[in-house]
Amino acid sequence: MVVTVAVNERCVGENGCLWLYPMPEWEKLEQTISKLPTLNKMAGKLRRFVIGNASECEMDGQGRLLLPEKLRTFANVDKKIVLIGQLNKFELWNEEAWGLKETEWLDGDDNEGLEDLGSLSF
Repeated sequence: MVVTVAVNERCVGENGCLWLYPMPEWEKLEQTISKLPTLNKMAGKLRRFVIGNASECEMDGQGRLLLPEKLRTFANVDKKIVLIGQLNKFELWNEEAWGLKETEWLDGDDNEGLEDLGSLSF
């Protein structure tokens, strides 16, 4: 499994979150990123941030994911975490950060991109 930091449009990590990709999904993402224009500044930031901070992680004998110190510190991952499934990846959140973000999403009025979801129904 490959673990990397979450990235938003500013190329700054989502506070309190790491993205976890199964290797086949990570390889697809690497291929997509490798095709971005070399001279595009945002593409360069994305490559440096996502690819440069990614780490292949193993599990120990008790099934615990061994995260590098740099990534644990980045996401403030300590004792209590939340694992969220996101189709082709997982998000690993600091429990407190997840609670705050979830409340923000539920209470917020952020409708950015809403028009793109017009045909979605549940």
